[in-house]
Amino acid sequence: MLDPTSVAAISAVLGAVGSGMANEAGKWAWESTGGVVRRIVGREVPAPVAPDEREEVARMVHDRLRTDPQLAASWTAFATRMRREPAPARAVRSDLPASIRFFTDRKEAMKQLQKEASRRADGRPRLALVHGPDGMGSSTLAVHFGAQPTRLFPDGQIYADLGGRGIGGARDAGTVLRALLRQLRVPDEEMPTGIGELGEFFRHCVADLRLLIVLDHAYSASQVRPFLTSAPGVFTILVARAPFPGIDAVRVPVGPLTDRDAVRVSSRTALPSLLQRCGGSPYALRAAAHQLSVPTLPPRRAGTDDDPVRGAAEDNYRLLAPESARLYRLMALRDWPAFDATTAARTTGHDPDTTAELLEDLADRMLLERGSGATGSGRYHYRHAVRAHAEAAAVRDDGIAACSAAATRTLNAYADLAASAAHQALPESWRVPAPAEGRTGQTYEDRGAALDALLAESGNLVEAVRCAEESGDPATAVRLCRALWPLQLKAGHHEMLLPALRIGARLIDARRATSLDAGALHAQLAHSLTELKHWQEAETEARAAARAEAAAGHKRGHASAVEFLGLLRLRQWRYQEAYDCFEEAGGILGTMGGQDEGTGDVPRAEALLERHRGRALRGLGRREEARRYLETAQSYFRSSGDTYNTARTLTDLAETWLDEDDTDSARPLVEAAIATLDGQRATFHLVHLRRMRERCVAP
Repeated sequence: MLDPTSVAAISAVLGAVGSGMANEAGKWAWESTGGVVRRIVGREVPAPVAPDEREEVARMVHDRLRTDPQLAASWTAFATRMRREPAPARAVRSDLPASIRFFTDRKEAMKQLQKEASRRADGRPRLALVHGPDGMGSSTLAVHFGAQPTRLFPDGQIYADLGGRGIGGARDAGTVLRALLRQLRVPDEEMPTGIGELGEFFRHCVADLRLLIVLDHAYSASQVRPFLTSAPGVFTILVARAPFPGIDAVRVPVGPLTDRDAVRVSSRTALPSLLQRCGGSPYALRAAAHQLSVPTLPPRRAGTDDDPVRGAAEDNYRLLAPESARLYRLMALRDWPAFDATTAARTTGHDPDTTAELLEDLADRMLLERGSGATGSGRYHYRHAVRAHAEAAAVRDDGIAACSAAATRTLNAYADLAASAAHQALPESWRVPAPAEGRTGQTYEDRGAALDALLAESGNLVEAVRCAEESGDPATAVRLCRALWPLQLKAGHHEMLLPALRIGARLIDARRATSLDAGALHAQLAHSLTELKHWQEAETEARAAARAEAAAGHKRGHASAVEFLGLLRLRQWRYQEAYDCFEEAGGILGTMGGQDEGTGDVPRAEALLERHRGRALRGLGRREEARRYLETAQSYFRSSGDTYNTARTLTDLAETWLDEDDTDSARPLVEAAIATLDGQRATFHLVHLRRMRERCVAP
């Protein structure tokens, strides 16, 4: 059994607590750990981020514990309380996309996959790289293999599209890992924040599972490496257009179908000329269904015969009615991840009902792909080669000016949707500007529905920010970024949103570096960087936010930026600096008068600062002073009916008593916090409180 006071054991505790900061309970645990480390070492110790820093802190703690039995006993008790096991991954049904009815001519490839999936475990990842040109059926092969009845994967089959059209189009590793973990029914609040910890957590979750993982549209070894595991029951299939080096995988090539199998896939009598046009591509053959009723097809335009997918798209495009053809062209001007009829209608000027019918027709003709899953209903995207064809057709048939106007209409549609949904998701937040008059958009049932709308469009909103930057429309890019705040605050998704926030901050600095927008965007960027543990960069952004807000004369924003810097200091275990930041923020609030924006919010802001001061003083070991600040804050929150912050502050107070092992004083506070949260969706906070209660009643 590992000695709890050894360097390895201490480092493991620091790592486990550090990886659990995705929820409020995890942040409490991290702050508590900083205070304990400070007390043991006898001085302030910066919070570790990298593994070597964690090892160094563990060594410092170990050196003190081995000379002080009382401290060693205290650490052992603390480590026992902090021991954190992640929620177990649950058995899942298949999350693979649907396979196709006519699947043929892939027996050898299926045998190769079966052999790798069932080979004897030897420490190497069970890994296959399925590769073939676009439209040749490589993704279908992987999905069809997973859909076969088998006892190899009783814990399910999970899937992720890596978006591998090169570095610009790929999804970041953190976003993909979270998507895979959600398919394993792991709550977001249990997922670590740092990308390295997230990969380690994913491998831990799948270690004892018998599972199939399909990673579609991969393009490089470095891209897929974070998802690979040597777990003996896990089989990973990578799907790519071409093989790439750096991966020890069984290579499974997917080539053109024979004429005999091509006829089977087309499911109808196919003319030799049509088979030749399709080039053995399963996609092109299925897409040819609408061409069988046409006596003869004219010669294709130059350049399309070299690619059966683009050729099939060209053939079907020529059969479209004018309004369908225009919709097909104009929605292809950007690589929108999943657009719906409402946005497409804004782009083309048709009404949404008519547009919905046209989109369904395009999907039937395989010129669009339907979305999958609950969030994919009524949404569409393009196959890569098909979008390339449609975009080229738009430039050719509509002209640059019409394409630019259409892209602007799509961009404005997403900007209006984002502004309206964000304001309804957080109506009381001064960080979310109200939508412009006359552009309020859809009314949502409640805050949750508005947030769900933002979540459904999150990928499109990030792409819209890129579109605005490339279109020379920084004002719209900034407007979109401001509307991302509810997603950051309520739903996380920081890895996904980070590129957009960086663009927004860069654009506003070039235009109005001392404006309210500059302060807001730097603060938003600092928030996401903090959650992702990029603390040094987060500090730079927080200071930029404070400078911009001060220059703009926005005292409420200035105080908030300084407060945020203090919260960052709490994460870093720099408690005195944190306290000083909260004092400075309080001083700024104290200068606000009736002429200043946000004056009505000052009492609540001051109460939050009282709570934060108490947290900083607790970290410094000044618990009696901490309790005075916390009791003042708790009194305000209770009288104002703020149950959420009442429960948080009661928990802080209980923690100060538990630091002194005074369970009699802590228990009533814990019980009051539990009662305050009764009936609210605060699962992880309640779990934390119940563990605290167990400690209070333990003999």
